[in-house]
Amino acid sequence: MKYKLIIDKDAEEEITVVAHAPSSLTEQIENLICSFSGADNIMGYRDDEMRKLSFGEIECITVLNRKVIAIDIKGNRYSLKDRLRDLEAVLPSYFIRINKSTLANEHRILRFDAVFSGGVDAVFYCGYREYVSRRCFTEIRRRYEGI
Repeated sequence: MKYKLIIDKDAEEEITVVAHAPSSLTEQIENLICSFSGADNIMGYRDDEMRKLSFGEIECITVLNRKVIAIDIKGNRYSLKDRLRDLEAVLPSYFIRINKSTLANEHRILRFDAVFSGGVDAVFYCGYREYVSRRCFTEIRRRYEGI
């Protein structure tokens, strides 16, 4: 397999994939290309601070006290202006829903912990924990088993 990347500010962006047959890799490439909206960050607000948060530095986006909050890799919480369902359409495919009110960056999930009540928590690298609904956990397991 050959890989070629040419970065030219003056050229029109074009992505070409040549493959012998469809595979899980071609499907992942297609999903990545289709989910890319051109933007790779969102604006977050904290106290008097306004900051661009790149998608890669966001651990999760959740609703707390009826406000949409982004938690970054340091555990800082930023308020977002967009609604969760609007963000879900813009975010890359590696953001997965883990419950009704939380989208998680699957690259930033450290582990899944079983809790005493019989549920499962997602533990992020920054230390933040969020419960995973049974329905979403079933989808996550299917996603990981398909790899």
